[in-house]
Amino acid sequence: MLAQLRFLRLATRRHRLRPWRSPYLRWRIETYSGRPAETIGMLAFFAFLWRERRRLPAFLAWCGQMRRYRRMARHPWRSAFAGPKD
Repeated sequence: MLAQLRFLRLATRRHRLRPWRSPYLRWRIETYSGRPAETIGMLAFFAFLWRERRRLPAFLAWCGQMRRYRRMARHPWRSAFAGPKD
């Protein structure tokens, strides 16, 4: 859950109250669905969220895994001090 909130916070920077105006989210929707980013408004944004509601948690979990992987690649010494994974 924390990774999901972190992704949303970073993806909606400067557009927190109107996430459909975020250039990053519009680009992600455009590359995923093929719909041009210029045509993505509030209704299209929420329609996309509703249509993909079952796949979005898996995508956000993947974003968290990639962030952890990137952090470990940048600081390999941290993995030596990390506790056991459950």
